[in-house]
Amino acid sequence: MNHFIIRVIDFAMAFFGLIVTFPILVAVTVMGYFDTGAPIFIQQRVGKNKRPFNLIKFRTMSVDTKSVASHLASPASITKFGSFLRKTKIDELPQLINVLKGEMSFVGPRPNLFNQKQLIKERESRGVYDVLPGITGLAQVNTIDMSTPELLAEIDQKMIATLTIKNYFKYIIMTATGSGSGDRVK
Repeated sequence: MNHFIIRVIDFAMAFFGLIVTFPILVAVTVMGYFDTGAPIFIQQRVGKNKRPFNLIKFRTMSVDTKSVASHLASPASITKFGSFLRKTKIDELPQLINVLKGEMSFVGPRPNLFNQKQLIKERESRGVYDVLPGITGLAQVNTIDMSTPELLAEIDQKMIATLTIKNYFKYIIMTATGSGSGDRVK
């Protein structure tokens, strides 16, 4: 797969996506202030070549929630507005900034936390960190999350090996139409 072509597509879609969704971004930011007082959530994640980057999302959990993988977080920590943002995937929109900056792609392995040692080991052994992390991918559309590190790393490796332009758009469309639930709070 030509990484230059994907980067151009990522950049163009993120640029135009930010323009089109700007009113939504502003509205959610304002509503988020009333929900949690801190509508933007920034968390350091593992990027390409295991380099750290700051993932940007809308906050869906209370401010005092411990920094753990989603599957380890308490469902009680999700706010009512946060639940809506997660169901509609609007909480992911700020990641368009990460894509625009070249820290992420639309399609790739979901970026994990540095404290997820088992997942890092599994992904490292399969070359998963050789590519940009993504907003969505094969694992997310098949409801495979970070609670199963070995399986997730295997699926990520498979996605990387079989990623074509057709699959790139297929995963985006599947995500936009509600396939899978990605990294969910259990």
